[in-house]
Amino acid sequence: MKTLRKLIQKIAPWLLPIYHRAMAFLMAVRYGFPANKLVVVGVTGTKGKTSVSNFLWEIFAVAGCKSAVATTVNFRIGTEHQTNTSKQTMLGRGGLQKFLARAVAAGCTHAIIETSSEGILQSRHLFLNYRAAVFTNLSPEHIDRHGSFENYRATKLKLFESVASRDGGVIVVNADDESAEEFLRPSAAIKYAFGKKAPATVVTKYVPLEIRRLTPQGGDFKLGEREYHIPIPGEFSVYNAAAAATTAIALGIPEDAVALALAQLSGVSGRFQKIEAGQDFLVVVDYAHEPSSLKALYETVLLHKPHRIIGLLGAQGGGRDVWKRAEMGKIAARYCDEIVVSNEDPYDDDPKEIVERVAEGVLAAGFASEKLHKVMDRREAIATAIQLAQSGDAVVLSGKGGEVWMCLADGVKVPWNEAEEAKTAIMSRLEKGK
Repeated sequence: MKTLRKLIQKIAPWLLPIYHRAMAFLMAVRYGFPANKLVVVGVTGTKGKTSVSNFLWEIFAVAGCKSAVATTVNFRIGTEHQTNTSKQTMLGRGGLQKFLARAVAAGCTHAIIETSSEGILQSRHLFLNYRAAVFTNLSPEHIDRHGSFENYRATKLKLFESVASRDGGVIVVNADDESAEEFLRPSAAIKYAFGKKAPATVVTKYVPLEIRRLTPQGGDFKLGEREYHIPIPGEFSVYNAAAAATTAIALGIPEDAVALALAQLSGVSGRFQKIEAGQDFLVVVDYAHEPSSLKALYETVLLHKPHRIIGLLGAQGGGRDVWKRAEMGKIAARYCDEIVVSNEDPYDDDPKEIVERVAEGVLAAGFASEKLHKVMDRREAIATAIQLAQSGDAVVLSGKGGEVWMCLADGVKVPWNEAEEAKTAIMSRLEKGK
């Protein structure tokens, strides 16, 4: 099939949309349209998709609804858990239909699918019979792929238009995002909006959000008339939890079950993941790989009141959002006291060129050059960041999160585990008795 797609792309690219739609239909037929036997929830946006999807899975589990979830990081069918090693946010049509067929066979009643703009472009969302669509937030990303921010937004909107066209479709939107009104526009049967401010668009229900307290241990917030607690820090975590809670409630899950599930959330690999190996400073691994998520990450680290922040960052290659490389450097310069710039996923781009562009952004923000360290090998870069840390500092390793591959030139993929690399570097430092 890959050979056929490449052939079409080469000689008749205008046929690609037809090819993608045909493949979506054929794969649904092959597996017996499993989505028709499930309540399928699609979660989309720029940030928070993976966390919201997993939070929903935990809520459904507490409520007694056996569910499946497919995200950038993981797959779950009931209590069966598997790491996503595909390097795809959204599996191809055959993979998704097979996954949903397995969920049905396992007795699941619900499925949550992290739904990407790339997946929608390739019609992977078709024949998934989404009952609900959830919008987290939107900021510029994948602009190289879509051509403009407006096209990027319009692509994600297709999921909501699809849900709005079916009977009983549910739309859940973060009303505090600048693009909220666009995502509330489709005329779905049920529209829920949550946030600090009410939307201008008429909705079935507006659920006010009030953040009561943020601490290094978690957050307390009021959603509607109910008080909630989550054991995960950061304002962005509260918004992710609010999205999951509002969706669950819109689908008929009791608020008591929602509150219980949120109070015992286990978190997601590579999302503000704290690494503990006996050190006297904070080490965090996080997937933040675009400007707004990097800023939110550093803001969450500040809740711990560190003496200093040592930040390690890079930027993706493969022609992906070249504009953000210098911007990421500028944001790091605003929050960090020491910065290590390193390799991330260069693909076929020159990794040194990527590092230089990020470093240029750091220096353009007025950051002291002697506090900037360019270390191409990421393993060595992590060791450098750990060595720079002193008691009470915070080391923030951003960009890779829970990814299991580092993507190099010519399609080469190297196994990677950021959390384990960080732990090894900490233990090595402790053994040397620094």
